Amino acid sequence: VAASGPAPAPFQFGRLALREGPLLEAAVRRLPEWPEVLLVQAGGRDHPRGCGLAVPLGAALDLPTAGVTGEPLRAAGPPPALPAGSLSPLLLGGELVACWVRTRAGVRPVVAHAGWRVAAETAAALVLACVRGRRLPEPLRLALEAARLERARAEGGRPRR
Repeated sequence: VAASGPAPAPFQFGRLALREGPLLEAAVRRLPEWPEVLLVQAGGRDHPRGCGLAVPLGAALDLPTAGVTGEPLRAAGPPPALPAGSLSPLLLGGELVACWVRTRAGVRPVVAHAGWRVAAETAAALVLACVRGRRLPEPLRLALEAARLERARAEGGRPRR
């Protein structure tokens, strides 16, 4: 499913939920089956206010939600070991808010963020369960591809890579 429309707020660092949250919520509400958990390409508890997009989106939908990004926002921790499946904690103020996750051997890790009713360790396990031999979890890869196709359709052109 897709939801389109103007962004309800301008881009501001640390306020992605205001810009993208309403459209993402609308898209999730259009799903033919309600998911058990939601993965979003956004932060969670690793956020200046402790609530990146994965937190308010999950709260609005009353749906366990975890975030996945390429880098931590504020948390810190050593990178994971090189083998696929390796994890390393990311702490913010001594609290575990996310994990580095090595999804493929020798490939740059991703960050699995604690979100709404999902702990960092659970977010990491979800990411590993969904990668299917790729760097990003399959639900996010499919969503990104669908978004590219929808944008191209709306613009009357070919999808951008």
